[in-house]
Parts: sequence; structure tokens; C-alpha cells
Amino acid sequence: MPHLARISKPAKTAMQSGQAKTKLWLLDIESDDPVEVDSLMGWSGSQDTDKQLRLWFATKEAAIAFAQAKNLAFTVVEPHQRTVRPKSYADNFAFNRTRA
Repeated sequence: MPHLARISKPAKTAMQSGQAKTKLWLLDIESDDPVEVDSLMGWSGSQDTDKQLRLWFATKEAAIAFAQAKNLAFTVVEPHQRTVRPKSYADNFAFNRTRA
């Protein structure tokens, strides 16, 4: 059974103010293999190690070409466009400031 791959451009984390790691495309492999709990340690695990694999690509086309070369069924999740309104620190103290 072929695995299903998801190609996406991840959003920045809540702890991240810059745009680092948001310009690359990520290929995640999803699996239907069930997660088992180890009886001795209580850790969860699986026999399928492919779902631990995360591959980063510079372009969406490179990620798609890799998935097609490896015969992976894939879905592409397009990112939402973010609008950034630049403002300065002094705008916080402006007299005509609107409350949001």
C-alpha cells in the first residue's frame, strides 16, 4: 500500500517573530499503521518509521517531483497569504490611534 504524503508550507510558530523556516516546502509522510503502547516503558511507537521522515524542499515543484519519483500519493496544501502592515513603535503612542 503506497503511503500518502502531504506537501505544505508550514506557518511560523507562536514563539517565532520572524519568517525563518516559512519559505521552504515540507513533505510529511502519513501512515495508517496503528500506534502501539510499549508494555514495559509505556512509550508509544509504530512499526512504520516512514512517518518520522520530514523532508524540506526549496520549491513546491521540487517536492512534487520527489513524490512522483518515489511513487507517493500526495496532496498539496497551499499556504494562506499573510498581509503585513508595517508600523513603527511610535505608532503605539499616537493621538489618533484606534483601539483594536
